[in-house]
Amino acid sequence: MARIFRSVVRSALDDVFAWHARPGAIARLTPPWQPVRVGAEAGSLRDGTAKLVLAGCVPWVAAHDAGGYEPPHQFVDRLANPVLRWRHTHRFEAAGPDRTLVTDHVDTPVPEALLRSMFAYRHRQLAADLAAHQRYRHEPLTVAVTGARGLVGTALTAMLTTGGHRVVRLVRRPAETADERTWQPDDPAADLLTGVDAVVHLAGASVAGRFDERHRRAVRDSRIGPTRALAELAARTPGGPGVFVSASAVGYYGPDRGDEVLDEQSERGQGFLADVVADWEAATEPASAAGLRVVRVRTGLVLSPRGGLLRLQYPLFAAGLGGPLGAGRQWMPWIGLDDLAEIYLRAVTDTVLSGPVNAVGPEPVRNAEYTRTLAAVLKRPALLKVPSFGPRLLLGEDGARELAFADQRVVPRLLTDLGHDFRHRRLADALGHLLGTATAPVFEDSMAEGTA
Repeated sequence: MARIFRSVVRSALDDVFAWHARPGAIARLTPPWQPVRVGAEAGSLRDGTAKLVLAGCVPWVAAHDAGGYEPPHQFVDRLANPVLRWRHTHRFEAAGPDRTLVTDHVDTPVPEALLRSMFAYRHRQLAADLAAHQRYRHEPLTVAVTGARGLVGTALTAMLTTGGHRVVRLVRRPAETADERTWQPDDPAADLLTGVDAVVHLAGASVAGRFDERHRRAVRDSRIGPTRALAELAARTPGGPGVFVSASAVGYYGPDRGDEVLDEQSERGQGFLADVVADWEAATEPASAAGLRVVRVRTGLVLSPRGGLLRLQYPLFAAGLGGPLGAGRQWMPWIGLDDLAEIYLRAVTDTVLSGPVNAVGPEPVRNAEYTRTLAAVLKRPALLKVPSFGPRLLLGEDGARELAFADQRVVPRLLTDLGHDFRHRRLADALGHLLGTATAPVFEDSMAEGTA
């Protein structure tokens, strides 16, 4: 059976085809709720091969068919798997000035109902990424990224490369490719940032965990010293980076702010994370003092079923076992992973952006509303309350206070004032996109093989 999915994107034909031909395209198009990850990308749409790894570490190879390669109108891939027939023809046709009709023609026995959410996601993702690159159009940059293999780093590096930028991954092991450089966090090599236009510093130990002395030290030591050393290196590298973008966190505001609306001008709060974030941001000062544009991205709760809180919640809520945390009155400053990646893209390319930036959605919600929304998106009940002693047992008293019960009504004032175009302003829309329950906008059709 042939399955056909179509939509029109607001980009020129050549731009759409070029986006698919660049590294990172398959990563940007892979739905996050599916148990599959990209093991290796194809080097060419003409005759390259990509490796997909399913749950259980079962690799599937997708091979491009040279006979179906017709740039900029078409390329074809098929799964080299005897169990499942899958031949996917990607068609692109001009649909007016700066408009392209995108058609996915899939020959497979997989029922259309199982494919609809996947292709709706792909078409939305393609349209939104192309729009982002048009908004922040810039000559190709070389961007050095720490933490490139993490949740945010993976999304961001793919977004950068599909936009035509080169990413240099700063890794702690010996470099294996031309796009990797070995980075010693406390003592980076003098030439580490040579030829680099921008730095995005994401690396740092996870804050999730029991707040004992060992964990606190790991959280602090993985941020303050390495950030300062990297900022100092950026400052003294001849012809080096012009912009230094550092991850930060809404922990800056402290865990107990209640209904107070918190923007970038709000005073810092109290507590371990507030202290760490304040020192973390201060560690970027050598770059500022040297005249680099410095952006400190204060990130909220990042939503993705591939990591963080939502990864833990997704199976529970899908099974109908979710519920509010304690009384559920605490504010949760959330942001979808793709919106966060786009904020980083803007931080790299938009010279207007500098200083602290609250990377949160424009409509924060309380935990009870978050719980109801997640359950509604998955069409499940959410009646099982999580007692407050549970997080305290897992995280300790301080960890529970600063993480599970943090009450922060943070808003993205700076981005809002700049007219930033969020992909998902509402929590329900972000969760529907990330979890595969949203099916629009995409025109779908299916037909029996051989019929008109």
